[in-house]
Amino acid sequence: MRTTVSAIKADIGGIGGHTRPSEEILHIVAEYVKSKELLIDFYVGYTGDDIHIIMTHTHGVDNEKIHKLAWDAFTGGTKLAKEQGLYGAGQDLLKDAFSGNVRGMGPGVAEIEMEERPSEVFCVIAADKTEPGAFNLPFWKIFVDARTNTGLIINEKLAEGVIMRIMDVMSGKVANLKLWEDKPELEAALMYPGRYVVHSILSSDGREQMASSSTDRLHNIAGTYVGKDDPIAIVRTQKQFPATEEVGSAFADPHYVAGDTRGSHHMPLMPAKLNSPASINYALPMVSCLVFSMHNGKLTGPHDGFGTADWDYQRMLAAERAMIMRHQGFIHPATLIPEELEYNKGYQARMSKLSEKFKDL
Repeated sequence: MRTTVSAIKADIGGIGGHTRPSEEILHIVAEYVKSKELLIDFYVGYTGDDIHIIMTHTHGVDNEKIHKLAWDAFTGGTKLAKEQGLYGAGQDLLKDAFSGNVRGMGPGVAEIEMEERPSEVFCVIAADKTEPGAFNLPFWKIFVDARTNTGLIINEKLAEGVIMRIMDVMSGKVANLKLWEDKPELEAALMYPGRYVVHSILSSDGREQMASSSTDRLHNIAGTYVGKDDPIAIVRTQKQFPATEEVGSAFADPHYVAGDTRGSHHMPLMPAKLNSPASINYALPMVSCLVFSMHNGKLTGPHDGFGTADWDYQRMLAAERAMIMRHQGFIHPATLIPEELEYNKGYQARMSKLSEKFKDL
């Protein structure tokens, strides 16, 4: 059976700031999706202030009806968010009217159409307070680094390598990089997650899609800062794909990403339990892992991939690394370079006043 998994997320308002959506908004979004007959199954949850809708159906990727379903659900939630006075109500809905596809309209999208295996399993990785390239290092660990993933040695399909599709988020162009011959070029791109982002990952023969990840940068759409990009990804696991544990462990030893408060800092990416609010300890970037089984499009789960006791240690590591970076204050590399600051216009205004004060000695 050919089944499509669509994961679409958006920030449409948070309680008291960029924290979490209200229960009433989650209910409205879920009820709207539930009332339609387009889907086989669905799940609605949140990571920080981002609501994600996970849908299974038979309509393929980039389907107008599926995308409009998500858009209308978020629009309905936004109406209530405004009535509740939530902060940033509708901030990820950057266009006035739906135009056939939510890509380029604000919501993040990851989708895979697949021929279901007898035991089809996958992870949905959802992040908040960070950039699309936040997944660059974990994807490298999963599909390139045998120190993280022994399956790259002992699983013959993975040992053949994969095709990583890398998007230049400034031009919108995509490069197909084949492992293992394009490894140096792949790593050169992954070095700079603000510009080059993993778009999708295919098997070495290009026949099966292993992963899909959102790549939109909101300030490229809106022309100004409206919030961080908060990526979402789908990764198929087990058998010819990486093991679920190999995917999860790539998010251990929390790495530094761009994002955080005002979208202008470097902070560690903290693995969080499902349906966790964002921290007001300087809005630590966070990532959750929803683990699903699926048969004939019906979902079992999600299991909380980062919910077991060992992940509490990883959360503590992230908190400690966050405090180390915060001790750096506003001095780079604690803050991003000027071109990446999400409040760049404010910084430019400061620099404009400063330039007037420079005089020859």
